[in-house]
Amino acid sequence: MKATRLVSILLLLQTRGRLTARQLADALEVSVRTVYRDVESLGAAGVPVYGEPGHDGGYRLLDGYRTRLTGLTEGEADSLFLAGLPAAAADLGLAGPAAAAQLKLMAALPEALRERAGRVAERFHLDAPAWYRADDETPHLATVADAVWHQRALRVRYLRWARPHEVSRTIRPYGLVLKAGTWYLVADGDKGPRTYRMSRLLDVQQENERFERAEGFDLAGYWRGYLERFDQRRYRARATLRLSPAAFDDLDGLLEPSAAKAARNTAGEPGADGWRRVTIPIESTEYALPELLRLGADAEVIDPPELRDRLVGTLDAARARYYCSNVGSGRTPTSSTSGLIRPGSVGTTLSSVATRSE
Repeated sequence: MKATRLVSILLLLQTRGRLTARQLADALEVSVRTVYRDVESLGAAGVPVYGEPGHDGGYRLLDGYRTRLTGLTEGEADSLFLAGLPAAAADLGLAGPAAAAQLKLMAALPEALRERAGRVAERFHLDAPAWYRADDETPHLATVADAVWHQRALRVRYLRWARPHEVSRTIRPYGLVLKAGTWYLVADGDKGPRTYRMSRLLDVQQENERFERAEGFDLAGYWRGYLERFDQRRYRARATLRLSPAAFDDLDGLLEPSAAKAARNTAGEPGADGWRRVTIPIESTEYALPELLRLGADAEVIDPPELRDRLVGTLDAARARYYCSNVGSGRTPTSSTSGLIRPGSVGTTLSSVATRSE
């Protein structure tokens, strides 16, 4: 809209000083011709903006002139807390209002503070998503965000882990949480507040019904409690391990935070070989297997027996695969492979290690 654009030009000139028509056009994503017309409109309205010709020319405001048109619109105020999270603002459909709010705040600052704020933006950057993981597809995020803002009920179709996997229900959206680059919806329903992963929403329809949020509901407090309950529900068993000094020193890099903390809290005194016995929480044998395989030869599973057996079986199968591949290709074992254990012998070897360690 033209009125919004005129205010933006005024604020840009106030915060950045002299700007060319091309720079203004790029900032506003309009044509240079449109900028010419807008500057003429500002001059006709009594704003002391003038142009300087030449290579170093451009538009600028009369020295000492400051606009007081820094009031935030409703959308800009809503997006204010996302001013430092441009990617999150874009996900929620608030990229434009967030940029405009930031511009107005910059214009309202004294020059010294404005320069300092600009330096902060140039020197610090927040990248929320985790490493080595594709972003979730969240096609319904803007619709859900709108329902959260306006307290509108939603009819959703959701893909969950439990059976039946696909469910439909009407929910009251309380808030959105961005956790390590993944969006979650916190919504009230027939059984109280629940958490939904946005990428698993298959279909979303906004209802006409407007709801009232539960009195005293605290989104941040709910999320903290949810994370605590999540770990309690997830970890249904425990495993006892022996860890090498190298593994014990690198617990944070090898295990999840809760497992690393438990390992430190339960660690016994190191033996003559420096290895320690620890106890960690696990979800199940199935989920613990790949996590413990990451520890390689720096860990030994003592208990439970079924987890140890699965680990032995997996190592035996891998050893058989590589041994047979070497034999079939006619390769002669090198110094790095001459110690290969023949298929079927991994369990015996691990048992002898366990016997010696007791």
